[in-house]
Amino acid sequence: MLYLLDTADVDAIRKSIEFYPISGVTTNPTIIAQRGKNVIETIKEIRACIGEDKMLHVQTLGETSEDMIKEANILRDAVKGNFYAKIPVNEQGIKAIRLLKKDNFNVTATAIFTQQQALIASVAGADFVAPYVNRLDNISSSGINVVEDIVNLIKNFQLSTKVLAASFKNVEQVHQVSLSGAHSVTISPELCSNLLYHPLTQESIIDFILDGYTYYDIK
Repeated sequence: MLYLLDTADVDAIRKSIEFYPISGVTTNPTIIAQRGKNVIETIKEIRACIGEDKMLHVQTLGETSEDMIKEANILRDAVKGNFYAKIPVNEQGIKAIRLLKKDNFNVTATAIFTQQQALIASVAGADFVAPYVNRLDNISSSGINVVEDIVNLIKNFQLSTKVLAASFKNVEQVHQVSLSGAHSVTISPELCSNLLYHPLTQESIIDFILDGYTYYDIK
């Protein structure tokens, strides 16, 4: 499992990568807008924080394949390193994915809500496909089932694409996606911390300290 942070909060990223096995960072226009800074400035700060080896997924905003490709080149040139252009899965986006792959881009297909959207993007060459779990749950669909179907389709057709599940609100969703066979998840820093938390773990640690305090003179 690859754990990525879905945020543009550089301070939160810095704190998370100190403690957790984070493989990279994902952003989108909404996340960038929440930061309140220009996209280029923001992603440069993120790259400086995470280094060049970790993945950085940045979304284009153009409505045509030509604009998506132009923006992808500008964004990649700005941050270098292990960069993924995030492209939405409409007709223009699929065209852009195919052309970007010919130009040796890493590509993440995003805004995925159906199994066939993911499969088409995979066949087009996307390195990652990003289904939105909680958004599907919010419309009385099952995000977990969609992710599981996508995983199975990728296996059935022996595609190299990885599933990067996105849009989570709680630990149980992340857990169920893990059981479904998803290769990676992108989550908020807060949810990342919650994955590790359990009150009985905290209670056990306190008990160990109290019980062993007298006998652990190892300083």
